[in-house]
Amino acid sequence: MSLLDSDVWSKKFLSDGWKDAAHEHPVTEPATGDRLGTVGLAAPDDVARAAARAAEAQRTWAATPPQERAAVLRRAGDLFTEHADEIEDWLVREAGSVRAKAAFEVRLALGECFECAALPTHPQGEVLTSDDDRWSFARRRPAGVVGVIAPFNFPLILGLRSVAPALALGNAVLLKPDPRTAVSGGVVIARIFEEAGLPSGVLHLLPGDGSAGQALVEAPEVRVISFTGSTPVGRAIGEQAGRLLKRAHLELGGNNALVVLPGADVQKAASAGAFGSYLHQGQICMTTGRHIVHESLLDEYTAALAAKAEALPVGDPAREDVALGPIIDRRQLERVHGIVTDSVAAGATLAAGGEIVGAGYRATVLTGLTTDMPAWREEIFGPVAPVIGFATLDEAAKIVDDCEYGLSVGILGDVGAAMKLADRIESGKVHINEQTVGDEPNVPFGGVKASGTGSRFGGAAANIEAFTETQWVTVRPDIADYPY
Repeated sequence: MSLLDSDVWSKKFLSDGWKDAAHEHPVTEPATGDRLGTVGLAAPDDVARAAARAAEAQRTWAATPPQERAAVLRRAGDLFTEHADEIEDWLVREAGSVRAKAAFEVRLALGECFECAALPTHPQGEVLTSDDDRWSFARRRPAGVVGVIAPFNFPLILGLRSVAPALALGNAVLLKPDPRTAVSGGVVIARIFEEAGLPSGVLHLLPGDGSAGQALVEAPEVRVISFTGSTPVGRAIGEQAGRLLKRAHLELGGNNALVVLPGADVQKAASAGAFGSYLHQGQICMTTGRHIVHESLLDEYTAALAAKAEALPVGDPAREDVALGPIIDRRQLERVHGIVTDSVAAGATLAAGGEIVGAGYRATVLTGLTTDMPAWREEIFGPVAPVIGFATLDEAAKIVDDCEYGLSVGILGDVGAAMKLADRIESGKVHINEQTVGDEPNVPFGGVKASGTGSRFGGAAANIEAFTETQWVTVRPDIADYPY
């Protein structure tokens, strides 16, 4: 039997074993519309029961020796390696990933597991000074039950990057993937940890609609919510979590800028810009959504970027050698096209693309924009590269920061000028002589402004801060004397 044999998960969700679901959701291939299977959906009552069971199982899991928890994470990493081809196939067919993107996502997943395998034995506290005759410590304890709500675009890694560290640090987890990618973003993770020896009841897989997500946030046992998705939904979850006095780690949208400085190598810059805008059809929170190019290079850069866009084939990544696969669904495809056509109607010029091709969208370059046009202001989540010029570093800094988001910025060209610009902009990430899309398991990841609540994922420091609570502990040699 394969890791993802549908006999295990079809029409089911995982909560202390695979359970039949009262409601179902089709697993659909976006490139063709073909049905790949059927997942079970968890109802709010299912989520409530799962939260109660998770709280019970978490106490035992937290008391498990650190090396035993670490061994589960290492075994999970090995299983990602063993089953990489099967998992990549699902990412291609269910999420519309081209093969290279799917392989990259699986590599990130196994790296995440191996990185998190070090967390159980990582120092998790401090020895503090005290004016009293006692020892004083601050130690990190598991938060308890962590709720993870993950999106469709990088479904595997954007769920696992919270699931793996939360488990490693002794928490139980409720995972709610996007129903559109419930296999590659949910079943894969559940099956990997089942096979890795994670005890039953510690990880629950609960695909569902908004009501399931709301039940997850509201469950009293859930103390931390980790959400990756759109800014409007993130705001609602943050408000709800605040009312319930829960921590919410929110990794939200982006409209990321790539600045091309005077003197930059135009062909290399256009290659970087094309990768940043067109990887996974632009369906990445870090996608390069704004190209800000020095006026001396503007025409040459635009022509080079347009040439690269025109050369990128669009199609079905499961059956063709293409650079761009499908947009996740028809609604999003039409939204992308609508933003492009509205911007052209407002005066922008198409230098390349602007066409729907089957279930996909041709790589697009827009010029002649003003900063109030929808293609410049909005997070498009499609393969669209708007280009605008600047004259001075002051102007470039203002254009970069004139945006509600603050997730990622790339700066191409002279390093000294890039460093000066980097010091003046608000962004969770700055990449000099790289485009805007990048991630590694050991780095802190997050954004500012409408892009989220800061770096809450990646690396020991951020993960321990995200998924544990601080407890103050004092020890005296004898019972203290008190005046009462």
